Amino acid sequence: KGRDFHIRILLPMDFQLKNARIECSWHLKKILHGYRPILKQRLHSCPDLVSFLVELKTILEIALKNTQDLHIPRPPEYYSHLVRDLEILGWHKVAYVDTGLATIKLKAEDSCGRQHLIALKLNAKYPTEPPDCLVDFPVQFAISWMPQNSLIDVYNQFLAALESLKEFWDAMDEIDEKTWVLEPENPTRSATRRRIAIGNNVSVNIEVDPRHPNMLPECYFLGADHVVNPLRIKLNNNMHLWDPEVGLLQNLKDLLETDFPSCAVLEKNDFAKDCGICYAYRLDGAAPDQVCDDPRCGQPFHQACLYEWLQGLPSSRQSFNVIFGECPYCNK
Repeated sequence: KGRDFHIRILLPMDFQLKNARIECSWHLKKILHGYRPILKQRLHSCPDLVSFLVELKTILEIALKNTQDLHIPRPPEYYSHLVRDLEILGWHKVAYVDTGLATIKLKAEDSCGRQHLIALKLNAKYPTEPPDCLVDFPVQFAISWMPQNSLIDVYNQFLAALESLKEFWDAMDEIDEKTWVLEPENPTRSATRRRIAIGNNVSVNIEVDPRHPNMLPECYFLGADHVVNPLRIKLNNNMHLWDPEVGLLQNLKDLLETDFPSCAVLEKNDFAKDCGICYAYRLDGAAPDQVCDDPRCGQPFHQACLYEWLQGLPSSRQSFNVIFGECPYCNK
């Protein structure tokens, strides 16, 4: 990691490593604090000083990787380059800078007014080496970098990537605004999956390709067989009607010949029932997705709750990882 550390090893008269003492700066002591038992063990088992130093270097590199970013004094030209780049870019685009000027968050707005952040982690060799970029994208974001590049080039590549994902976010925003999304509860910009409520204890899981958001997504239905099977048939029969020129949500409505419950008209309680075993809606973030097939019952359960319940019943039978048993509500 390009760090220098001074260390002193005091050997006893018999030159036995197991009785040696190590002295070092408080900084190094702090980094190696959790590795003292390993260091002692290595001191005991290494045949000579050279092999111990090799072991120490390995331990230190692991410790540095697991240590929070240490404040490393950087060369003056690093700061002058960085401040110049930020001046040119404009301070109004900066959302956050840490005290060591090593992590910077820049904000941008896409053409639809959505706010986005890019976090840049710069190493001491900036601008010779590129910063690490962290973004909330559904696809990988890799920057092209030359030693003469600057933050402005990263920012422009970030803006171009935002525009390339515009159609994907448009489609997902429409789903989030006009339907009841059961999962994920608070979708991030990188989330490509949505579980949309269709009716009482019936929903569809869709997985959208961020590169081709207007193509037919992967669909998986959740609910009782007597409700889900007709939906599967409609999807298969109407697949040829999918029109990439029409929005994702409208296409899904046309193919399934149904309207999705709107969050503007209906409350979540109108179609999302709690689990019949734990009486909660969310269990470790998951909504009930197993539904009794009997039309007169239709009680939903969390998969984990139902699995545990059925395992405790002597009448249940298991085949590989599938368990068969009676509904805890109606005994069907």
